[in-house]
Amino acid sequence: MPQKILYLSYDGLTDPLGQSQILAYLLHLADEDREIHIISFEKLERYVELKNEITQQVNSTNIHWHPLFYTKKPPILSTLKDIWKLRRRVKRFHQKYNFDIVHCRSYITSLAGLWMKRKYKVKFIFDMRGFWADERVDGGLWSLKNPVFKLIYHYFKKKEKAFLRTADCTISLTENAKQEIHNWEGFEKTNIQVIPCCVDIELFDYQKIENQKFDNESFKISYLGSIGTWYMLSEMLTFYKYLLEFRPNARFLFITTEPPEMILSEARKLEIPTQQIQIQKAKRKEVPTLLAQSDLSIYFIKPLYSKKASSPTKMGEILAMGIPIIANTEVGDHQFLFEKYNCGLLLDKFEASSYQAIIKQLDTLDKIPKATLREVAMDYYSLGKGVELYKQVYKDSIF
Repeated sequence: MPQKILYLSYDGLTDPLGQSQILAYLLHLADEDREIHIISFEKLERYVELKNEITQQVNSTNIHWHPLFYTKKPPILSTLKDIWKLRRRVKRFHQKYNFDIVHCRSYITSLAGLWMKRKYKVKFIFDMRGFWADERVDGGLWSLKNPVFKLIYHYFKKKEKAFLRTADCTISLTENAKQEIHNWEGFEKTNIQVIPCCVDIELFDYQKIENQKFDNESFKISYLGSIGTWYMLSEMLTFYKYLLEFRPNARFLFITTEPPEMILSEARKLEIPTQQIQIQKAKRKEVPTLLAQSDLSIYFIKPLYSKKASSPTKMGEILAMGIPIIANTEVGDHQFLFEKYNCGLLLDKFEASSYQAIIKQLDTLDKIPKATLREVAMDYYSLGKGVELYKQVYKDSIF
């Protein structure tokens, strides 16, 4: 009999993150040994657009998709409503399928997982993804000066400890976060498996892309993904401004679903020529072809406490395409990874002298073979390795 696994996600399968960091894994995990039921929260507009595409991918597999719809407004009450919807469906489904394992992605769904563990003795996997409550504070979404948000923050920090104590296994994206938790009093021996955000190296493969550089006369840097709360648009554009002093023909490609004007208005503030900035929206399958145009890729993340647990999905994807990276220190396992692998350069401060120091070293990146960078992705970020680690977690949870 296959293991029956209930996978709970507050991210939707129709979201870009859901496709790269949930569905990509589960398509490999669902086989004759594992029957997986997914309850995910979908945004209506994306669900309408991509429902058939996702359904086609899971059909003829051992995956059963049970979407719910994400409630956006009003704040707090909408989340409470979603938690109630999830709890009700989880109870009904467990009575029907009798799950062996509940695998919960992040904190909201782990409330249901903790309840299932205590009520039904189901094995509970806390896939924490990051320090979620601290992210809400660091990102300015929850102000601790507001008594309501302060109460919610402390509630989830208390639940965080309950998840860690009760889970049969906790998944962390970084060694940095694992070490942080093991330094907490009473959590020195917490069972934690590190699985970074992995990359589909079959999809992200520069060897499959023809005519990689469409503009051979320009030096092109790229940024991949949404910008949102954590990514430092102004600082990335400032780096580009300094780059133009050394390489006036340099172009900046943004592969993103963000509104172009948000990027262009910031560029104008910094007096950057916007005609050298390209902004391109792309579906997941289109990203490798666009990314292949880059000579290097860049991303800066706010170096805050919660980012100890951050594993940027884009890092593995960029390296798999044979492209070097410029990123910043004090984020996730960056320090360890950039010291272990020859994959790019780390910026330590967001100031002119640091930008210029990095730019003067760009010639060293040109000398790194594409194959070497791809090997980093295969060694550390391979989806196949991540899948095998999840299989072992499922096996160990039962036995």
